[in-house]
Amino acid sequence: MNRFHVHLNVADLDAGIRYYTALFAAEPDVRKPDYAKWLIEDPRVNFAISTTGREPGVDHLGIQADNEHALAELGRRLRQADTAAVAEPDALCCYARSDKFWSHDPQGTRWEAFHTYGDATTYYAPGAVDAGAATPATDQRSPQPRSAACCSGNSGCA
Repeated sequence: MNRFHVHLNVADLDAGIRYYTALFAAEPDVRKPDYAKWLIEDPRVNFAISTTGREPGVDHLGIQADNEHALAELGRRLRQADTAAVAEPDALCCYARSDKFWSHDPQGTRWEAFHTYGDATTYYAPGAVDAGAATPATDQRSPQPRSAACCSGNSGCA
């Protein structure tokens, strides 16, 4: 079963961790100096907060796929929705390794579809391009290699 994903930018990580730990009645599953993530089962959500220099508020929404087949299906659905879906294979982001698709809904809200398959020791790949922030100009229907970045520390990610 896939998991809904919400990523918020926060001004004060410790205050955010205190608040969301109380709200979810659980400590973060991942906690770093600039990032925290809860994998909640009820409701089934991947909820992340970070202090990466962006304005506080919703950074992006997403769907975390359980496997690469579910991610491929999400990519197919994005193309069916007539949206540009930028593929980002082997992304290093948010202390994880993932394959991703980035898109924007008609209102401009950024959406991330991703499958995580490993851990990483850094928030993002140094020198990476901001794959998630740019509005995709073309529909990349076949995944094409990109820099192993995610959202380049200037935007949020899984």
